[in-house]
Amino acid sequence: MKRHDEKGTLKDTLEDPESEAAGEAEPKGLVGVDAEPLPPPSREEIEALRRERDELKDQLLRRRADFDNYRKRVERDRHQAGLDATADLFKALVPTLDNLERALEAEGSASTLRQGVELTLRDLLGLLESRGVVVHDPTGQPFDPNIHQALSHEVVPGAADGTVVETFRKGYFFKDRLLRPALVKVAKAGGHKKDGEEPPAVH
Repeated sequence: MKRHDEKGTLKDTLEDPESEAAGEAEPKGLVGVDAEPLPPPSREEIEALRRERDELKDQLLRRRADFDNYRKRVERDRHQAGLDATADLFKALVPTLDNLERALEAEGSASTLRQGVELTLRDLLGLLESRGVVVHDPTGQPFDPNIHQALSHEVVPGAADGTVVETFRKGYFFKDRLLRPALVKVAKAGGHKKDGEEPPAVH
């Protein structure tokens, strides 16, 4: 290596061996530590891993089969419960059919036939009410488009605007579920005039 002395002359000098060794020792990057290679798995270890894999796969298949059986059982029970409920309702309707047949076979006046029909109607309504069916007659109540169907809107003296003044067909509920809306006539607001007073002319 060349360097300047104090008088400005160049002299060839040899670097100190320790200095040169120190320069070579400067880190040029991270050097990984060589790890000892793992020995290959033995035949017994491979067989143990295979057995564990097969056991886990078998457990998964059993869990899946159990879930499929549970789902099918729930669907079957639900379907059976629906059939049982329907059959129970039809069974309860049979006596009402008997009453209708007796009313039609009865001899007598029209009033006698009417009494038989009214009795049958009471039996049927009682049966429906015992199962949670509610008959809805909204006459005199405010009109509600969610549960009523307006057939007409008319000016009705003495009736407030938006009030149901006549029910053409009753509505029915099953618990909180609307089975059929009531068909009604609704009062609407109209001009009121005194006797003998003509309405104002429209220009």
